[in-house]
This record gives sequence, C-alpha cells and structure tokens, in this order.
Amino acid sequence: MEQTTQSLKELYEKDFYLWVIENLKLLKNKEYELVDWENLLEEIEDMARSDLKSAISHMKTIMEHLHKWEHFRYRGYVGRSWIKSINNARDELRTIFEKQPSVKAKVQEKETLQTAWKLAVYRLIDWFQEPQNHDLAKKYFGKLPTEEDFPQECPYTFEQVMEYKPWLKG
Repeated sequence: MEQTTQSLKELYEKDFYLWVIENLKLLKNKEYELVDWENLLEEIEDMARSDLKSAISHMKTIMEHLHKWEHFRYRGYVGRSWIKSINNARDELRTIFEKQPSVKAKVQEKETLQTAWKLAVYRLIDWFQEPQNHDLAKKYFGKLPTEEDFPQECPYTFEQVMEYKPWLKG
C-alpha cells in the first residue's frame, strides 16, 4: 500500500489499527519522511500518560474508601467492600510501579496526591447523592455535601495510600 503522509493522517482518523501497522512498516524500512510524525508523537505521549492516569485513578479509589472507612461507617459491618477495593487498587498500583518505576516517583509528588484527592472528593459527593445515601448525608453533614465539606488538602500521604489499614486498629 503506497502511503503519503497526508493519506496516513487520514487513515489515523478512519482505521487506527491500520495506521499503526503502516507507520510501523515505514519505521522498520527507515522511510522516516513518510511517517505521520504528528500523530505518532501524540500517541507516544498518550502512552506515557496512560499509566500515570491509571495510577491516579487507583489512588483516588483508595483515598475515597479510606475516607469512607474513617468517617462514614455507621455500623460495624459496613465497609467490607471498601477494604477489598483498597486492596485491589493497591495491587494494581504495585503492578504499575514494577513496570513503570518513574510513575511511582511522580505519584508521590504533592500535586499528584492532591489531584487524586480532588477526584476522590468528587466520588464521595456522588456517593452521598445516591438516593440510598441521602440519610447518611443528612446524618453527617445535615445536607448533601459539596467540595467545601471535605478537607481541601489531601489528608493522606503516599505511604498511607499504599499501606494504611485503619480496619486493623482496635
């Protein structure tokens, strides 16, 4: 299949898989001038971001469920699924960190922890907005909570995200 850079750019929108195969052939044949560099570089950048986004998502889940455990357990048996969710997310994070050690360094930064916390707060707000949790919202906040009802600064360190197990206390 004879490709030009323009036709590859069009192929990118129409058939991503074929676009990848065609660019791969060009790279292997060292036909660099025909490669769709603009989209290829964008895809490489997206690949790098995907593990970071995944790690932040797992941290968000851990923070959300840690916060629920610490603040919104209204009965002793409540929260078992949160423990499983935390453990599963930690397993996923360890897998990411084994394959991508630089992601581990990035997620330990205060700014990244803060991003994960902000996303956790959104999830907490959504949880209280579910009809079955309206009574809990009234009990703990007197209303449906908003962002202002949760800590503005991330209350968890990276070490707590990875290791803290409040269910083992007392």
